[in-house]
Order: sequence, then structure tokens, then C-alpha cells
Amino acid sequence: MMAAGAMAALAASRAQAAPTGAEAQLSAFLDQVFQETLDDSPELVTSLGLDKGGRAAAKAELHDASLAGIEKRKARNSDQLRRLKAIDRAQLSGMAAVNYDTLLFELQTTEDGNRRFAYPSGGSPYVLAQICGAWQEVPDFLDSQHTVETREDAQAYVARLEAFARNMDAEVERVRRDVGLGVVPPDFALAGAIAGMKVLRQPADKSTLVTSLVEKAKAKGLAGDWGAAATKAYEGKVVPALDRQMALLEELKARANHDAGVWKLPDGEAYYAHMLKAQTTTGITPDEVHKLGRDVTAELSARADVLFRQLGYTKGTVGERYIALYESKQGVYPNTDEGKARIIADLNKVVKTITARLPEQFGTLPKAPLEIRRIPAATEGGSSTHYEGPSLDGSRPGVYWLNLRDTAESPYWFLPTTTYHEGLPGHHMQISMQLEADLPMIRRVMGFGAYAEGWALYSEQVVQEMGLYKGEPLNELGYIHDALLRSARLVTDSGLHHLRWTREKAVAEMRAIEGDPEPLAAQEIERYAVWPGQACSYMVGKVTILRLREKAKKALGAKYDPRKFHDAVLLSGSMPLTALENVVDLYIAREKQS
Repeated sequence: MMAAGAMAALAASRAQAAPTGAEAQLSAFLDQVFQETLDDSPELVTSLGLDKGGRAAAKAELHDASLAGIEKRKARNSDQLRRLKAIDRAQLSGMAAVNYDTLLFELQTTEDGNRRFAYPSGGSPYVLAQICGAWQEVPDFLDSQHTVETREDAQAYVARLEAFARNMDAEVERVRRDVGLGVVPPDFALAGAIAGMKVLRQPADKSTLVTSLVEKAKAKGLAGDWGAAATKAYEGKVVPALDRQMALLEELKARANHDAGVWKLPDGEAYYAHMLKAQTTTGITPDEVHKLGRDVTAELSARADVLFRQLGYTKGTVGERYIALYESKQGVYPNTDEGKARIIADLNKVVKTITARLPEQFGTLPKAPLEIRRIPAATEGGSSTHYEGPSLDGSRPGVYWLNLRDTAESPYWFLPTTTYHEGLPGHHMQISMQLEADLPMIRRVMGFGAYAEGWALYSEQVVQEMGLYKGEPLNELGYIHDALLRSARLVTDSGLHHLRWTREKAVAEMRAIEGDPEPLAAQEIERYAVWPGQACSYMVGKVTILRLREKAKKALGAKYDPRKFHDAVLLSGSMPLTALENVVDLYIAREKQS
């Protein structure tokens, strides 16, 4: 935890008189936006542990996925932007200015996308694809975040199953609207979605949508046949809606082509430029993204070459040597439940080791605990390893979900780095500390991918600088591999969407850079194809944080303390990278005066 003196210094640095004028307006506006955000997202209410009291009804609901619901949220965004711009930015300073700039970027970027593009512009252009849609999101959400303590909680779970079916039908309506605009997912995205839906469509007694409620109710000793209640909703509502989605996607096969990039969509080049801005929170251009990827790849490959030679791998390119390392089966655990359990046990030892050393680099540590869990077999086919944040009240821990569908795809030599990225000092530290920070509530729950993924990738380098790979060239190659993955993302994402590469060329380029097995590289590329720009957020964020760290070191000299720098970045919450520059300038000014 932060030392008392450090906490006092931070509090003093932020202490101000009671807000007046523009600052008071902004404070009230931020509170309003938080409440409006909760109104629009029952899932967020549950995720934060707020689905009780005055918001208890949210526990039986999902967000409105209909076309009308989307139009309502667009109108809400426009109104929030209008209200924010009515506040005089010139009258704000310090963190108030950072808060304003953060909301302005989010609202203005969303508004720009809403006005220019008739199809979705806030993530994927496709409502349904192999990683898109309620079918991919709701089962995990209900299993991992919907708590069951009472009979009412169990009833709310069943109500959410019915809402799940309604949202799938609403998605069908949206897909048909978008197809009329010329927006059809590539053929491989349709095939991946259909395959994933078939896995989800299990008999009721095998479906996690049913068994999750049964197990939760049993654990709490709740009376009633909850298996029958969930089965009725699942078989009567969910399965027919899922069948309708699969029938639609089968129908779309005749209209789909193999082009992977969004350049093929209406106003596609402008769409990619917009998504790059939204995802990286910078003004970087597609050509600059591609060049950055090539430059960082060359730098990382030089270090990988040294490490490979230490291990006796001297022939071929770095990518070819990574392929050979994969094929050697070094670090591959048995592809059994026992082998997968051993991986998680060993990674928990990694967490214990890094936790003991965090105070060397970090002044404040998160209070929320971290758990490592396997992604369920029912959804692991289309899911990636990821992190899920804790609840506000501490009742649910942060969870690092690990995809272990095939241990050959996850040799141990890169799993420590994945654990630093998803856990400590990566996503778990950043997201937990943001939730625990002294920030307006809307800032505590907002997320910007370039900041969050940039931090997690930057934290991998901090671990390397701390010497945790010293004397372990194989594990350091795992660290370099994951960094190369992120530089390859810059190259291939811009290749797909700007240079009009085929899926196959992007897969080949990915493997040439970091040597992943073909199925894993293909899964990555197919993800970038339907989520343009997101893959670029990692390295752009990391490079920006490293630049700002060097700026602070140069400005402060001997007064630079990494623990204070990291506190300044983390305790200010997720934000656009443009706003982060201001945060670091404020930190430098405080330290110079201390």
C-alpha cells in the first residue's frame, strides 16, 4: 500500500478549496454521466457490484441491443457532449482539466463516428462475428459476474436468459440493416461465429447457461428447481434465438467474400482512420503505424537473436527460430486437465514472486485479490486470454482468464510474461487501482485501450528491467516474443486495413515476425480483421508511456523516483494518451516544487 507520507503528499497536491464555477459544473456533470452510464448498462451495474438497493432491478436486465436502443444511446452521447462543451475549459486546471479532456475525447470521438458512419463505429463494424455478439459475451458474463445469494437473484438470472434471447433477435435486425448498407463480415468471420455458436448450443444439462445457475443456487442452499427454470428459458427462448442467428449467418455466406480489411466497407479508408484514432487515442496515421511496427520489430529481433544464440538456435530468421522453438515442444505441459491445472499452479507461484518485489517500483499496490482461472471449454474456441476487473465492493476478485484449449499453443516459456501483462503489474494493478483511486466515479469505470494495454505492455518491460529474466534466456525470449506480437500487430493491422493485404498474407507476416503456430496466428489475424485498430493500441500506448518516462527522468534528474512516476500514471485513471501527457507534466511540476 502507499506509505502514509506519500498518501498525504498526493492528497496535498490535489487539495483545493471547495469547487466553484466551472469546476463545480464539471463535478456535477461527471456525476450525472456516471448515473446515465449505469442507466444504459445493467451489465456494468452488476460488474461493479451495484445491482442492489435502488438499482436492484438492473440485476434482471441486459442493455437494450435494439436499433431503438442504439439511437437512444447516440442521442444521449450528443446531449452529454453539448453539456460538457457548455463548461468553460479555460477555467479548469490540474486534474479537473484532465477529467474534462478525458470526457471530451470520448464523447467527441464517439460523436464523430456516429455522425459519419451508419454502421457501428465504436469497436467492430460487425454486429456478429467470431468474437462479436451477445452469444460471445453473455454466457461468460452470467457465469462469472452474476452472483446468486437469494431467490430473487436466481429469478433475475432466469430473466437475464430471456433478455439474452431478446438481444440476439435484436442483433438479427441490426445485421439485416447493416447488410443493406453493404456491411457483411468476411467469410472466415462468419464461419468462426457459426462454429462458436454450435459449441454454445449444448443440451440444457451440459450448457453453462443452465448449470451455472444450478451450481450457484445449490451452493447457497436455495429451495426450488432452478435447473428446470433455467432449462425452460434456455430451451424455449435462448436456443431458438441462437438458431435464428445461425440461420442468418448461413444465409450471409452467399454474400460474403474473403477480403479481410475494412477498406471494402462504405467509406472504409476513413473508417480505419477513425478507428485508429479511437483505439490509440492519438493522431497516428496508418502509414506511421506500419513504420513504427517495422522499426520496433527490428529492435526486438536484434535482442531475440542474441538470446537464441545462447540457446544454440543459430539458423534462420528470428521468426523461423521461434517456429523451431515451438516445434521443439519445450515448456509444453500435458494437454490434460491435470496438466492445465499444473500450469495455473505454477503461474500462481509467478504471481507470488512478483508481488513480493512490487514495492521496488510501485508506491501504491492494489487491494483487490487476483485469481487465475481457465476459460471454460464451451467458449475457449473463440475467446482469448484476458483480464476481468474486480467489483467495487471487493466481493469479486480480479480474474486473469487463461485460454488453455491446447497446451501446445501455450508453452510455459511465454506464460510468465502473459501473467505479468494480465495480472501484476499489468491489468490487475492498473484496473484495480483505478477502481480504488480518489477519482470521480465515471473516471473510475472508464477505460481506454491504448492506456490500459499500453500500461500492461509497458509493465512487461518494467519486469524485465527489474531482472526477473536474468539467467533465464528461454523465458526472456517469451518476453521478447510477446513484445514482437505487439509490433507485429502494428504491421498486420495496418496491412489488412490500409495496405489491403489478404488474410493469408497477414498470417504469413505475423509468423515471420514472431513465429506463432499457424492456427494461433490465424486466430490473431482474424480478430484484427473484425476489430480494426484495437491491435495497435498496445504498442502505441507502451511507446507513449516510455517517452513520458524519459521526459520525467530528464526533467527531474536525481529527483526522479519510479514509484512516484507510476503512482502519478496509475492513480490518475485510464485516459486518452493525449491527456496522459498533461498528467505527467503535472507530476513533474509537483516534484520540482517538493
